[in-house]
Amino acid sequence: RVFHWLLVLAMIGAYVTNQAGIEYFKYHLWCGYTVVVLVSFRILWGVVGTYHARFWNFVRGPIHTLRYGADLLRGKDAHYAGHNPLGAIMVLVLLAGLLVQSVTGLFSNDEIFNFGPLYGYVTNELSLELTSLHRKLFYWILGAVALHVVAVIAHRIFKGEKLVHAMFTGHKPAAHVKPQEEISSSRLWLALVLLAIVVGVLVWFVKHAPVPDDFSYM
Repeated sequence: RVFHWLLVLAMIGAYVTNQAGIEYFKYHLWCGYTVVVLVSFRILWGVVGTYHARFWNFVRGPIHTLRYGADLLRGKDAHYAGHNPLGAIMVLVLLAGLLVQSVTGLFSNDEIFNFGPLYGYVTNELSLELTSLHRKLFYWILGAVALHVVAVIAHRIFKGEKLVHAMFTGHKPAAHVKPQEEISSSRLWLALVLLAIVVGVLVWFVKHAPVPDDFSYM
């Protein structure tokens, strides 16, 4: 839950600082760092985290997902303590999109004053290509987020599920949670260790990035 809402704030901050102008670039960069760290952590957490956070406990195959979609259209939607099969696809799409979006930003440049902290690792031509991808991908992510919000609202209206409430409290009705799916610990210590590792790796790459010597001011 902390990851989810910090990611929301980081994305809003990145958008606002980008729109505010080049003088706010350093704040935009820090928002980007935050997104890189959070998404990288979430991917690792999807492997070793708590039950409902692990990818293999909520990501289903295509047949299962299609069957779930068909049942949903017929009004036979089953309850899931974690993400349902369609929600799992959205999780993967958003994580992949945000990871690419944030990482490409580290290599980007605005062709005027500012360039990303990892710009020195690539050529100016590649940096411009990554910058273009960074800009275009934002609108696809925005569309995915809008679809995500619509789905949450639809669950509230048509199914009576308080998903936003669960996103804050971490609790769902007991009837929707099987005994073997109950979580006894948040594994906070492991989360902090993984977070420290991700931050450390990012700091290392930034600190050891080559000093740009071919940046063209155009």
